[in-house]
Amino acid sequence: MKTLQKFGGFAALYLAVAYLIGIVLFLVVLDYPGMTDPAQKVALLVEKQLLIFSTNLLMYVFFGVFLVVLSLALYDRLKSGAPAIMQVATAIGVIWAGSLIASGMVANAGIAPVVALYAKDPAQAALTWQGIESVASGLSNGNGEILGGLWALLVSLAALRAGGLPKGLNILGLLVGAVGIISLIPGLTDLTGVFGLSQIIWYVWLGIALLRGNSGKTV
Repeated sequence: MKTLQKFGGFAALYLAVAYLIGIVLFLVVLDYPGMTDPAQKVALLVEKQLLIFSTNLLMYVFFGVFLVVLSLALYDRLKSGAPAIMQVATAIGVIWAGSLIASGMVANAGIAPVVALYAKDPAQAALTWQGIESVASGLSNGNGEILGGLWALLVSLAALRAGGLPKGLNILGLLVGAVGIISLIPGLTDLTGVFGLSQIIWYVWLGIALLRGNSGKTV
């Protein structure tokens, strides 16, 4: 269905843009990963609660919704050439999307109570936020991109068999997926950053291919 393919293309481009904006907000504007002291994190949360709330919506909640659209578009495109692989890939993609949506909603649901608690007991607020953040991080695959890695790997493998996407894009997807899976290994979780950056390129290329209706005959 051409309409679904177009929606999938726009969804892929959104995912790339959301990644980029999220990186800028978290790394540059908020410098959130550089904070190791829970007291600093909760103080930043109180000061920038609207920005953090919006970033969670952009990077997790909306991201998950658009990921569902992309997963369904890819299934529709590749199912005839690799039905079994795409069934598994689509299921994993939807599960991944759901975990990301849950992560963003858990984090955002905790903001208001923690901010209210901070006014009475900053130390307890920091401890509470630390617990909420741990749950949200686990849901978002912060300890290794196993779901995202498997999804990218399986989609790319299916596309290589079905010929539904450019070969170069599929090879890139295999590499992106492999990095995501490897990031699950203890000591290699920093590769989640490499996974995210490389997946931005994959999403852009994928979005363009879907919008152009590229059949995969060109590299």
